[in-house]
Amino acid sequence: MAAPGDSAPAPDDAAIRESIERLLAARDEGKTICPSEAARDLAGDADFRPLMDDVRRVAFGLVDAGSLEVTQGGEVVDGREARGPIRLRSVPAAD
Repeated sequence: MAAPGDSAPAPDDAAIRESIERLLAARDEGKTICPSEAARDLAGDADFRPLMDDVRRVAFGLVDAGSLEVTQGGEVVDGREARGPIRLRSVPAAD
């Protein structure tokens, strides 16, 4: 990983998606992650903040694909319209 302050190449969408999915898979069903957890995972020792827009963009694509939900205060929301902190949650598997 890059040292703090280094300009490491931005992760591609596949790496971002894998990080989100891996972090969620490590949680109990129905539990959430903060988008910053994926950004921190991808950034390593570098500043995670520049990755936040890309993490949110990929997450919203997963919402559009039906595999992810965005929540705020425990309720499903439109992440593109939400103001303030959001959380990401896997869509429960259909029985």
